[in-house]
Amino acid sequence: MASEGAYLTTAGLRELEEELGQLRGVRRQEVAERIHDSKDVGDLENAEYEEAKNEQAFVEGRIQELESMIANAVIIPDHSQAGAASDVVEVGSIVEVRSARGKTTYTIVGSTEASPGAGRISNESPLGRALLGKKARDTVEFKTPSGSQSMKIVSVQ
Repeated sequence: MASEGAYLTTAGLRELEEELGQLRGVRRQEVAERIHDSKDVGDLENAEYEEAKNEQAFVEGRIQELESMIANAVIIPDHSQAGAASDVVEVGSIVEVRSARGKTTYTIVGSTEASPGAGRISNESPLGRALLGKKARDTVEFKTPSGSQSMKIVSVQ
């Protein structure tokens, strides 16, 4: 991920920065204490020591991942603000679509913040990719594991 940016909203960036702070400031210290305490037992081949070392590797890996994501973050514009909208679907757009099931509103976000159940779809998802670059009244077709689908764009914010 070091070479390509992670699309993030300002709120998503803040969440990652908070998680990074928690890992650096609290979890790192807790894991270090667990390693130290398990060393006091005397046997460095004990299960508690191995578990603590594995947790340390996980925490350090997550710290590196978060640092990379934050360093390469591409901030998504807030399209919910009046006047900030484009008539073309882009990352950050709020798009209302109509399908055979009815109307649905989606916000196009980066994969880090995607939550389809909450109406936040990734720009990398089949629907997200199909919507990018389109305008209101365009029809998009995309493939899903259950087959091809079609949706008409009602509006773009």
